[in-house]
Amino acid sequence: MAAPLVIDVSGLNKHFGHRHVVKNLALQVREGEIFGFLGPNGSGKTTSIRMLCGLLTPDSGQGACLGLDVLKDSARIKSQVGYMTQRFSLWDDLSIEENLDFIARMFSVAHRRQAVARTLEELGLAARRRQLAGTLSGGWKQRLALASCLLHRPKLLLLDEPTAGVDPQARRDFWEEIHRLSAAGITVLVSTHYMDEAERCHRLAWLSAGQLLACGTAEEIIDGLCLNTWEISARQDDGIARHALPDFADKLRQLPSVDMVASFGATLHVSGRNAEVLKTGLEAVLAGSALQMRPVPPSLEDAFIRLMQGSPLHAPQGGGD
Repeated sequence: MAAPLVIDVSGLNKHFGHRHVVKNLALQVREGEIFGFLGPNGSGKTTSIRMLCGLLTPDSGQGACLGLDVLKDSARIKSQVGYMTQRFSLWDDLSIEENLDFIARMFSVAHRRQAVARTLEELGLAARRRQLAGTLSGGWKQRLALASCLLHRPKLLLLDEPTAGVDPQARRDFWEEIHRLSAAGITVLVSTHYMDEAERCHRLAWLSAGQLLACGTAEEIIDGLCLNTWEISARQDDGIARHALPDFADKLRQLPSVDMVASFGATLHVSGRNAEVLKTGLEAVLAGSALQMRPVPPSLEDAFIRLMQGSPLHAPQGGGD
């Protein structure tokens, strides 16, 4: 049996002045799901998430979050949401424990001392409880910020680019924690620019200029674009051929069968929808060169590059992310 819907909305719109930042958003998110929002800066990711979680009231539309009306019950929704901002916003001159205790007081958390002690243990912060927040590394600040969001036992967690500026190990540890929370039934909405993090989400939404371009699992989004992808590379010992790749990229973009050309390290990924025509065109351009080609499965990054190239809506709107 499918998990119950935590979010079920349609036709959500939001304006900031003359800018139409989110346009007719429709979305469903189930309990315990890790749902990722992707898109360029200014695409409406953060505004969309804030509307879904009661932190912004939509201008129009309908639907429910946690069984409450997103237009009328935003205050009640907010009390059941944990929100982690992109920038660390706690107090540097307070210890980890003092920060959590202060936040628990602000939000009138029941059994405050027990809630702080429990959260310190669950997030692995107990041994550092007396360390000043300002002396923490980026990864530990991130963990403290997450702890502050969980004090009141939210049913829904909003994470706005939570791993920006932290090292790879801290990112991996953080995502292990997110999956633990998901397994416990907490629904997580997360915006990210990292493709490897997007692949850790159960489902994804890709927004551009406030419109939803694609939604589904990573596999569904990739399959829905019907891409055929070839990798173009030089032999490892052929430095001259490697340096020629940028020139070949320009030639490949001129082929009518090519939808996308993107650099991936020392290779090019070339994608198109007509497999046979694409293969024939690539073979003709590469004939007589020292470059080689092989078919590869299209990646999530290939899919999103194609989405942006195929959309007239990709220009940033001057804010309102």
